[in-house]
Amino acid sequence: MLSDCDSIIIRDLEVYAHHGVFSEENKLGQKFLISMVLYTSTHRAGVTDSLDESVDYGEVCHFVTEYTKAHTKKLLEAAAEELALRLLNKYGLLKGVTIEIKKPWAPIGLPLDTVSVKITRERHTAYIALGSNIGDTKKYLDTAVSELDSAADCSVSKVSSYITTKPYGMTEQADFLNGCLELRTTLTPFELLERLHEIELRNGRERKIHWGPRTLDLDIILYDSEMIDTETLTIPHREMHLRSFVLEPLCEIAPFVRHPVLNRTAAELLAELRSR
Repeated sequence: MLSDCDSIIIRDLEVYAHHGVFSEENKLGQKFLISMVLYTSTHRAGVTDSLDESVDYGEVCHFVTEYTKAHTKKLLEAAAEELALRLLNKYGLLKGVTIEIKKPWAPIGLPLDTVSVKITRERHTAYIALGSNIGDTKKYLDTAVSELDSAADCSVSKVSSYITTKPYGMTEQADFLNGCLELRTTLTPFELLERLHEIELRNGRERKIHWGPRTLDLDIILYDSEMIDTETLTIPHREMHLRSFVLEPLCEIAPFVRHPVLNRTAAELLAELRSR
């Protein structure tokens, strides 16, 4: 949680940029004040006295200045959202960021000091189960890993070995190739689900038969310690504790990740499943 993180605070960085709804604002530009809270761990930097172990706030200020000048937005909301995403993707030591963009003298026809937008965004850890039993199964899994890792709002931190398993549910079909990956992402669970469906569709996935053959199957197994139960999304995955083809690759990359409902680690769940 960000409340447990250390922070580096930058207040009122002045940037002359061209954000605004009106064409005059885009042409003439104006001063914006940008404040940031960079959530990180300062322990290693404090112990070693090395800038390499910290987030260089000077470099951050120069990056924010140049990026804000170069990428004009109509809304402060859009400018803040994109800037937060870029910072989280650029600086690996950042766990989260709070950004406030102040706009002095906003053209509303009334006297005011500033108007501002303030947002907090953070990286989340999700575990994604991978499966395929049609065509070049390894290629489909590799493609899914590559597409997620190359996205601006995702990065793949770990990938398990692939294992061949018997089909689950509908057994009259070919064996599956299964795996699991650890994902760092700024997407919400529902945005991530939509992204996974897009990748499945690009790789020929057709949803005709429940538990039937598929070119690519991507399931969110865990997302931080979130617990979600809706018609379209359930986290933790409803049957992950019953599926060895999920737990085995998950245990390879994250044996001590904990199921937030059952309060068992992945390793404990796999041992319990095998003991049955």
